[in-house]
Amino acid sequence: MPLEFKLPDVGEGLTEGELLAWLVQEGDLVKEGQPLARVETDKAVVEIPAPQDGVVVKLLFAEGAVIHVGEVFVLLGDPAPSPQVGVGVVGVLEEAPPEPTVAARPVLATPVVRKLARELEVDLSQVTGSGPEGRILESDVRQAVSLSAPAELPSIPAAAQPVAAEPQPAARKVKKYDFYGYIEHAPFKGLRKTISRNVSRSKQATVTVTATEEADITDLKRLKDKAREAAEARQVHLTFLPFVIRAAVAALREHPYLNASLDEEAEDIVLKKYYNIGIATDTPEGLMVPVIKNAGDKGILELAQEIQDLAAKARNRTIDLADLQGGSFTITNYGSIRGIHGTPVINYPETAILGIGRKQELPRVWAGNIEVRQILPISLSFDHRIIDGAQAARFLQHFIALVENPALLMLGL
Repeated sequence: MPLEFKLPDVGEGLTEGELLAWLVQEGDLVKEGQPLARVETDKAVVEIPAPQDGVVVKLLFAEGAVIHVGEVFVLLGDPAPSPQVGVGVVGVLEEAPPEPTVAARPVLATPVVRKLARELEVDLSQVTGSGPEGRILESDVRQAVSLSAPAELPSIPAAAQPVAAEPQPAARKVKKYDFYGYIEHAPFKGLRKTISRNVSRSKQATVTVTATEEADITDLKRLKDKAREAAEARQVHLTFLPFVIRAAVAALREHPYLNASLDEEAEDIVLKKYYNIGIATDTPEGLMVPVIKNAGDKGILELAQEIQDLAAKARNRTIDLADLQGGSFTITNYGSIRGIHGTPVINYPETAILGIGRKQELPRVWAGNIEVRQILPISLSFDHRIIDGAQAARFLQHFIALVENPALLMLGL
């Protein structure tokens, strides 16, 4: 009986994916781990590997179809050949039937886990999965390495990256007209649909308030300009954002309720002791939020390099799903597209988001004189169920004190 291979959940919270392309045809023999199809999820483009050796019996969806997680989308048959028949001088001799074999257990693992296993030379068929229905997790692969290593553990590579999508045609647009004139319809799906769902949930689930401020970053600009040469030598584009991240993490340490989430069922506020900073990134398909893990442990140039790498992967849709998960606080830099002030939407279930506007040269009173200073507009949206206005104001003042005094920022105070 053919194996009914269902679309697996290749990322936390995934519910569906669009079939971009089949990579096999009906009748093809495939090996375990061989890519069967390229699927676009709401965040990335991934290849779906075969769960075991077999022959492709039936492809159940056409390219362009939306497949839900758990739906059977391909049938795989037994690759074992038929019993061979020998011919003798006195007639036909039937060969002895092959020894009965035990059907191999399908390996349940996401493309990310399979890639990690290949890089660490781990045989997934020998690994017992600790996930739902025996699914193999990254932790299971790493544990298998630690159990098999004779002495020193091999280095663990960075999270695997899904395959890059081939250039796709522009979104389908059907020209029609209404009472006033011609109109066009564009599909509402994929990343755009996910953004809609997320911002709607945020607005429905939080009581959002936005506070605005400004910081004088004249001294910080001088420091950044001096560091530019060192950054260029490492082929790193240095902006204000790494300094902003460093200041935000320092302020979050002193004001932990802004680095939290609300567990309404348990009636608990979960104060997170890690600082995974999401960076809202504009892409051709829409907004994505790559996450810099453990941002407080990284230096300015290291942060700048990671921002540069994650932004590039987000824009060309090769970013790993793991790099879009696990955030505890988000920063959105709408100043990069010349915005000044905004009211950012909280990246639910986080409790706050910091918006950075466009740096401006403005006259300000400085040491009793009017001078042209470098002014940075700031917006902070926060969930008023968890954070009071006074807490938000103290966080902003702490953050501003650091970006206005870069010596303190570099000292981590």
